[in-house]
Amino acid sequence: MILKVFADKVSLGEAAADQAAAAIREAVRARGRARIVAASAASQFEFLAALTLARDVPWREVELFHLDEYIGLPMTHPASFCRFLKERLISKTGITTYHLLNGTEDPAKVIHEVGRALTAAPVDVVFLGIGENGHIAFNDPPADFETEEPFLVVNLDEACRRQQVGEGWYKELSEVPKQAISMSVRQILKSREILTVVPDARKAQAVQASFDGEVGPMVPASILRTHPRATVYLDRQSAARLNPATVQKHAAAS
Repeated sequence: MILKVFADKVSLGEAAADQAAAAIREAVRARGRARIVAASAASQFEFLAALTLARDVPWREVELFHLDEYIGLPMTHPASFCRFLKERLISKTGITTYHLLNGTEDPAKVIHEVGRALTAAPVDVVFLGIGENGHIAFNDPPADFETEEPFLVVNLDEACRRQQVGEGWYKELSEVPKQAISMSVRQILKSREILTVVPDARKAQAVQASFDGEVGPMVPASILRTHPRATVYLDRQSAARLNPATVQKHAAAS
């Protein structure tokens, strides 16, 4: 794992977008297409804005997969992750092949269909965030580190649901769904490369727990330390509580 710290979320997003665009180009050169997974969260705003402006990205050869979605939420809802991806990535790039998790359909059917497409071939790169409670995708603590299923139905903990209110997606906690479909932890780790974008002071505690503490399911993002090609993009605010020795150690990783 590599940690990179930037002055602010804009420079962080631009640097992460450069690496993401390079990963897509390389996958298309090597295999004729790029299979990617994208997160849908406020933390991804600057990164996706920069990525959609990147030059010479062969978007027509990109196959996009969805990381997670609320159960029971229509695609027209402002908090829908399907809507997020359509507005912030698909419509701006011209991606034509994508597999979205429809929150209003039978979860078992959605998991089967999208999971079958996802596991048909390796994923080249996952774009990821880390939640305030340390989650990756919607794998809240204690996360399931064992299942090999590509997607699963998860119960959302209160900290996760409160984060959605705090970010302005919902007016109050009672509006936030209590369940979601999430890509599993082990499925995320099967990607050839993982780019994790984590700006803002409100993520500092989760970042510290993920990279200074022990690896374990109570801090789901800590598992990223086991991946051979994971890069974590932080700004000064999100990195503020990290032990400087941790930053130095992982900045030099290869």
